Amino acid sequence: MTTAQTAPPPSMRLRELVFGAACAAALRAAARLGVADALGDSPMAVEDLAAAVKTEPRPLRRLLRALSCYGVFAEQQDGTFAHTDMSRLLREDDPHSLRDITLWCTEPWTWDAWPELDEAVRTGQNVVQGLYGKEFFTYLNEDAPESAAVFNRAMTTSSEQSARDVAALLDLSGTASVADIGGGQGHVVASLLDKYPSMHGTLLDLPRVVDNALPRLRERGDLADRARIVPGDVRVAVPVKADAYVIKNILEWDDDSTARTLRNVIEAGGPGARVVVIENLVDDTPSMRFSTAMDLLLLLNVGGAKHTTDSMVSRLTEAGLVIDDIRPVNPYLHAFDCHVPV
Repeated sequence: MTTAQTAPPPSMRLRELVFGAACAAALRAAARLGVADALGDSPMAVEDLAAAVKTEPRPLRRLLRALSCYGVFAEQQDGTFAHTDMSRLLREDDPHSLRDITLWCTEPWTWDAWPELDEAVRTGQNVVQGLYGKEFFTYLNEDAPESAAVFNRAMTTSSEQSARDVAALLDLSGTASVADIGGGQGHVVASLLDKYPSMHGTLLDLPRVVDNALPRLRERGDLADRARIVPGDVRVAVPVKADAYVIKNILEWDDDSTARTLRNVIEAGGPGARVVVIENLVDDTPSMRFSTAMDLLLLLNVGGAKHTTDSMVSRLTEAGLVIDDIRPVNPYLHAFDCHVPV
């Protein structure tokens, strides 16, 4: 194993880094082929694995060997391959599966956009508009529906996994109502309603998003009597009165959109309202390589950005919020616990 004492020299490490696309492509191939799903608890011969996923054995061995260098699958002394903790995360049935996120981060449009990163850095603008003649999400929904479906699944997976952490972190004892602002399908508000049986919750997001809200929140769902679903654009208005507002992973647009969203929440909540903003940060986090990569991807596709601690603090205080606490939610997210001054 590589250690600090045996770390590769800079020339070797740089050569490895410039081939980072090969690693991403290998992960995508393994996810699309279903290799992790076909591999059971016991090591398998490549020939048997190839038959299961309908590939040729020799190129499959090459794929697995490449991934094994990164700790994704492990080659045994007898030439068979076994699971590792990372390769299990590519399984669809793993409770912490990252299969859909792996596919999302390696979708076809990403291979068009990454080579234009220098242009995005020069201009500070997204490159998708120039590549496809449309804004990013318009392009996805109109021209790349399969990619849009991957995006939806990836965001659902991410929301499901982080919502549990958010609910575990937040102490909303004595809070009668909570609003999940730009909350997607409503995983956060559902987790909070589970934790607090007397609380009422509202999900606010775009109409096409809340059309796919969790069945639990809709009519005849087990949380329906305590949940309200409101379609709307948070940048235009927040027509929801609540004691507490949760804003998770949506303040990544341009500064004007972020400012308008925060202003709308403050106006809706009024003096004393609690506002919890949850974001990935590109500093002060164990997941720096992931968060900085996502930051660059946001620049490419929508011209957005992940925040540093200082930039998030600036946006919140400029909007008029008082920050009471900043805490990690998990290795990927931080919570900025604020209130509207009285």
